[in-house]
Amino acid sequence: MKEKEIQLTLPESANTLKEKSFKLSKEGVAFVQAQMKRYETKRSAILPSLYRVQEENGGWIPPDAVSYLSQVMGIPESYIQEALTFYTLYNRKPVGRLQVQMCCNLSCAVNGAREILQHLCDHFKVKPGEVSADGLVSITRVECLGACDQAPMAQVNTSYIGPLKKETAVKQIKQVLNKDGT
Repeated sequence: MKEKEIQLTLPESANTLKEKSFKLSKEGVAFVQAQMKRYETKRSAILPSLYRVQEENGGWIPPDAVSYLSQVMGIPESYIQEALTFYTLYNRKPVGRLQVQMCCNLSCAVNGAREILQHLCDHFKVKPGEVSADGLVSITRVECLGACDQAPMAQVNTSYIGPLKKETAVKQIKQVLNKDGT
């Protein structure tokens, strides 16, 4: 019995860097490069660079953006992954156009934050950590946002709102929606 010879040919791209689906705009790449020059080490530019990725990608950072940013910055993916997973200001999954982060730490919790969180979820028909069916709202429970003087409070996109009351929380959030034009 004669054995068949099998030839395996790899595509040309197999010898080059893997092509990523996420890419920054030209302005985004220029921003990252400027950040790397701004700091003493490239690693110091990770946080603003991740934030830029998030801004350009509808409020979240897809997994392939880590590899892409690693290539752009010339640093190991693990450095970027460390920052991405440590800080809660980076979203690793899609979020709504209105991203509500409800503080549920001690000061906010004793002032009714958990009840307000549940009220918001019921009103917007969304579970914590998920995006509403219309893509408008995502609500997450977070630890301290550093504004205990406004307890209970939340961060809606980039705005802090508080003190919140169950009766007025929805209205306060919608005011951010109207203010931001989101």
